[in-house]
Amino acid sequence: MEWMAWTWPTALFFGIIAVTLITFTMLAIKYPEVPRNGVLGIETTRGDRLFITLLGSAFINLAWLGLLSAPQWGALVVCFFYALAVFRWV
Repeated sequence: MEWMAWTWPTALFFGIIAVTLITFTMLAIKYPEVPRNGVLGIETTRGDRLFITLLGSAFINLAWLGLLSAPQWGALVVCFFYALAVFRWV
């Protein structure tokens, strides 16, 4: 008995997360990170901003599912702009 239904979107999601983590690791090795202060008032690195983006995107998607009957692609667009804002100002 399988405990989870693996679909192409699910596999793609985890694949993109894995590629992103590998890319950020390679960037950190090639170009050492320098923490910066953003609107949160704390020092953040690229990895911190990635974590904040992933966590916020999860909540955006959950809220989208719970509050709206619109297609989930809309949440993806909102998450994209959220990620741009986090990497720019946080």
